[in-house]
Amino acid sequence: MIVAIIFFLVVVGSVVFHIFTPWWWTPIASNWGGIDDTIVLTFWITGLVFIAIGLFVVYCVWKFKYQKDRRSEYKPEDSKLEFRLTLITTLGVAALLAPGLIVWNTFVTVPKDAYEIEVLANQWSWSYRLPGKDGKLGKTDIKNINDKNPFGINKEDKNGGDDILVQNGPLHLLINRPVKVLLRSTDVLHNFYIPQFRAKMDMLPGSVTYYWFEPTRLGEFEVLCAEFCGTGHYAMKGKVIVDKKINYNNWLAQQTTYVQSLAKVNANIKQVVKLTK
Repeated sequence: MIVAIIFFLVVVGSVVFHIFTPWWWTPIASNWGGIDDTIVLTFWITGLVFIAIGLFVVYCVWKFKYQKDRRSEYKPEDSKLEFRLTLITTLGVAALLAPGLIVWNTFVTVPKDAYEIEVLANQWSWSYRLPGKDGKLGKTDIKNINDKNPFGINKEDKNGGDDILVQNGPLHLLINRPVKVLLRSTDVLHNFYIPQFRAKMDMLPGSVTYYWFEPTRLGEFEVLCAEFCGTGHYAMKGKVIVDKKINYNNWLAQQTTYVQSLAKVNANIKQVVKLTK
């Protein structure tokens, strides 16, 4: 009897804690409310299964407690019970997967009016590349990456010269405008994650992954790496600031292009050479 009561209290306590827990999601700031809905649906399905199994265990412990004269019943198989359990399990798995597949289809279907930005990850910092006046990002190659060219931009591609480079600084985004995020890593696995935007994706060395979202709330949001990437993983943080168009354009005008960045590096090298002579 004591064991049955303990199991019952565990079930009740788990449900009460879930309802009144002080830990929940941060207020959403993007278009991905569907991801929240999918997770809530998962909580409902798995929660009901947990309650059903927990109460069933309580019933079995109480109903079939030890009695000296009781004899167990031997059943080699029960086809009806197996069919019911298989059917219920199939329906439960389908209910869990179907909404997620629908959201995933939207997740990888980028709107035509989305503008592109690139996020470059390395141990342990974030860098960003945005298209210049031509509205196109230049081509890149991992073989081109060096101290002068940390993004590996192809010098022969005319679209790359005016690309805007943001290194170790906050990224600004337009409010109510979909953005496609191209993700690259120069070393190990990383994951670009902004909790308020919900969306995230792994970054694989040698590959370009992507996802999209639409910021719906002005403000400053924290960027986290959601993939363990080494001893400095805990400190791999950044900021994303969602602006109105006028503020975004003002910020954009203050940034350095690839050509300007290259010129500054060459000027610094010449200065160092002069001082060493």
